[in-house]
Amino acid sequence: MNLSELNELDLSNVANWPLPARLVLIGILFLAVLGLGYWFDIKDQGIRLEKAEQKETELRQTFEARAEKAANLAAYEQQLDEMKASFGAMLRQLPNKTEVAELLVDISQTGLASGLEFKLFKPQNEVPKEFYAELPISIRVKGTYHEFGNFISGIAALPRIVTVHNISMEPSEGGELTMSILAKTYRYLDEEEGGVK
Repeated sequence: MNLSELNELDLSNVANWPLPARLVLIGILFLAVLGLGYWFDIKDQGIRLEKAEQKETELRQTFEARAEKAANLAAYEQQLDEMKASFGAMLRQLPNKTEVAELLVDISQTGLASGLEFKLFKPQNEVPKEFYAELPISIRVKGTYHEFGNFISGIAALPRIVTVHNISMEPSEGGELTMSILAKTYRYLDEEEGGVK
């Protein structure tokens, strides 16, 4: 088949074309169908496959994180129980409304037992916090350095939580010292007062 025969081929009568020309046309049509199939179907499948692979990776990471948590669930529950018990023990160290007066007496008796002379013992207004109230107490006492140490140790040994802030000492007559402190005790707020439910 030569070039002049190609010019004489009639597109409306493909069945009468020579065999090599028909095979070339079939090959071109085959490649065109493959190209169009790739363009309209396979290309989109590749994009969907990439997205599915990314999603699979994300889901696998989520699954592994959750599986790790699930494997440690018993340990987490035990830790939560321990935290609840510890929190309950701490709450028991906070006096309720009726025990605050008793605690104030304990603090003053601790000072007297240490040999201190009270110049000022003034409970201030409560400062409400999230689930507890803070009760500051201004204290000024006169005594020796060792008596102060015994007093602070005695406060630390009380069954209720008492913290000491703003400690200042200055000399006083007779070789003694005057110590001013701000002691803070804490009271658990009942549910009616806005405490933890």
